[in-house]
Amino acid sequence: MNVAAHLQQGLTRARRRAVAIVVLLALPFGIGLAALAWRLLGILPAVAVAVLGCGVAVVVALRRARRFDRAWLARTLDADRADMDDSAALLVAPPATLTPLQQLQRTRLQARIEADPSMPPPTPWPARALALAWCIGALLVAAALWWPASAARTDGPLRPDTRAASADARPVLLAQRLQITAPAYTGQPPRSQTELDAQAPAGATLRWTLRFSPQPQRVALQLHDGREIAFSREDADWVATLRLDQSWLYRIAVDDDTDRVLARAQPWRLDAVPDRPPEIRVRRPEATLSTYTPGQRQWPLEFEAGDDHGVAADARLRITVTRGSGEGITFEDRTLSLRGRGEARLRTFATTLDPVALGIESGGDLVAQLEVRDNRQPTPQIARSASLILRWPPPVPVEADGLEGLARNVLPAYFRSQRQIIIDAEALLAEQARIERSAFERRSDTLGVDQRLLRLRYGQFLGEESEGGARPPPTADAGAPPPPPRKPLPIDDYGQSDPPAPQSDTGPADDHDHEHADHAHAHDHAHAHGAAAHGAGAHDHDHDHAPQDATTFGRAEDVLSTFGHTHDLPEAATLLDPATRELLRAALREMWQSELQLRQYAPRAALPYANRALELIKQVQQADRIYLARVGATLPPVDVTRRLGGERDGIAPRAAPAPERDGSDEPAIAWRALAWNDAVDLAALVTWAQAHPRQVDDPLALLAAVDALQRDPACGDCRQALRGQLWRVLQRPLPAPARRPAVDAMGARYLDALQEDAL
Repeated sequence: MNVAAHLQQGLTRARRRAVAIVVLLALPFGIGLAALAWRLLGILPAVAVAVLGCGVAVVVALRRARRFDRAWLARTLDADRADMDDSAALLVAPPATLTPLQQLQRTRLQARIEADPSMPPPTPWPARALALAWCIGALLVAAALWWPASAARTDGPLRPDTRAASADARPVLLAQRLQITAPAYTGQPPRSQTELDAQAPAGATLRWTLRFSPQPQRVALQLHDGREIAFSREDADWVATLRLDQSWLYRIAVDDDTDRVLARAQPWRLDAVPDRPPEIRVRRPEATLSTYTPGQRQWPLEFEAGDDHGVAADARLRITVTRGSGEGITFEDRTLSLRGRGEARLRTFATTLDPVALGIESGGDLVAQLEVRDNRQPTPQIARSASLILRWPPPVPVEADGLEGLARNVLPAYFRSQRQIIIDAEALLAEQARIERSAFERRSDTLGVDQRLLRLRYGQFLGEESEGGARPPPTADAGAPPPPPRKPLPIDDYGQSDPPAPQSDTGPADDHDHEHADHAHAHDHAHAHGAAAHGAGAHDHDHDHAPQDATTFGRAEDVLSTFGHTHDLPEAATLLDPATRELLRAALREMWQSELQLRQYAPRAALPYANRALELIKQVQQADRIYLARVGATLPPVDVTRRLGGERDGIAPRAAPAPERDGSDEPAIAWRALAWNDAVDLAALVTWAQAHPRQVDDPLALLAAVDALQRDPACGDCRQALRGQLWRVLQRPLPAPARRPAVDAMGARYLDALQEDAL
């Protein structure tokens, strides 16, 4: 036997000894507890106790055996044998992980073990603990055998004659069954249960079957709104039926008594699960807006519709073709029937449209929307997908040479989108190892330029100006700068005003030096057309920052316009609400950092900023509140002769308007009454809960707390439970101006002194 097998054999013996100790300690306790359970509760509880005890013993034994691992063996060898040189861990370590010196020491230790194969002694038997455990087990068995027979539990239900011989002869519930039959369109089979709490689809039929002994005179189902459903007797059973159209709390009254026969602190719950409408996901195309390419004859569409109880196999594809522009636009609608594939709960609808056959024209749109139905009866639910648009861009108008001040291009200039910049940067990083350094830097710089154009485009919505190109530092012998080129861009004002004044000699141009270049209203395929067009049209501005020739002495406005740089307020030059402007400012900051890294040939460092900018742009696109430009308020002139005079003529106290009450204060009123142990109008609270079910997370839990307090008005725990349910539905109070405190004696003397000084 080699050294490794000898060590493994010693480790196995230690683990077996540990498992045996645990089993011998647990066995007497399991036998004693099972005997007591058999004597007191019957054979089935005894078997359950025995199985539970065996399970606990196995878990403890396994955990105990896991302690005896290779590390324990190494520690034991080092402690028991001095010739191991405190290096026994090398014997159980993988040879591939050892250094040459460690392998040499391992060889020495193996030779020593082959010469002296003695192993550490196993764990000693805990004699005292074993004796004590078996003594306790014997005492438990003796107690079970000598337990009085009169206290033993009788297995099985009591017989009717025993119940009838009782003093009051109350009916006793012997059996109960609740059968749930879901609507046929759900496809769920009927099921039965013994629990009286149930959760079923809305529209399901519930059937209760109860058996009593002796037979009662009347059995009824009491709902939480006060209605009753009488049980009918069929032979020895009592049967009632209810269609579950909404959620209910109910009790069972036997001979008009709900407390003696079926005593229960809380009523039973019937939760009606509503049928959810279908959900539609667009799988192809990925974007809702696609661009038509000339000659395209196929536009593939694929939808995925899901529902909790199944989607109808047939669906309708609504197709709309738009033609023309402006006020002369026309619409043509048609419907196409599609057949779904897959199982009923998740169907796929796919088709391929021919844009040319459908009549798409230049400047028009082809809009497709899927409409599906579920299997709910008698009225199915209808869901519609997002509208998918295939757009044919209008042709570029012919430029009018020499008429730049009169004719302008109306087609928006197309820049890269933020998502495209991210995709191109990732592609550039993937190709970095295969291209030359100069090509890598050139492409990174090009992406930086695209990022700059995109940043300037979004900056127009904040009233910002376009940035000019780089300028060389001024010199004394430098000539006049050449005029800027004339570029007929959509919002370009070059050639319509005088060129900007040359830069001052005080220093190089900074970031605040603008040249009014390429104010382009761009269109991003990830941005909505309406917001871009509306916003860009509101921010055209043209003003010159050159020093003026004449100023008026003492007027700060003229001094500022001559030697400074003024702009309109950015907030006044936008149609976006303040929250959206802040998001857009944050996006511009991230774009600036992305541009900085791209221009420095570091696209990997630019990706985090570009991704954050894309997330912020998506949040801006979701904004749906648009405001007009802010206008300054015209306030009446201040009469300085009345300042600090104390005169209050014409000033009358006005009461602060109280918030309108819509009848939703019942939870707050009840919550305050419960806090001060006052009387609570529980009927009004129930009425409010039934009228506002959507304001409560669990209406049945609230009604159950109200029911418990109605049955026991003196129950303190019931009041606290109801307060806890009401706390979840309390609304935050509306802000109201604080009233001024009444004038005290000192304040009155101060006002009188002011009045005397004024006179």
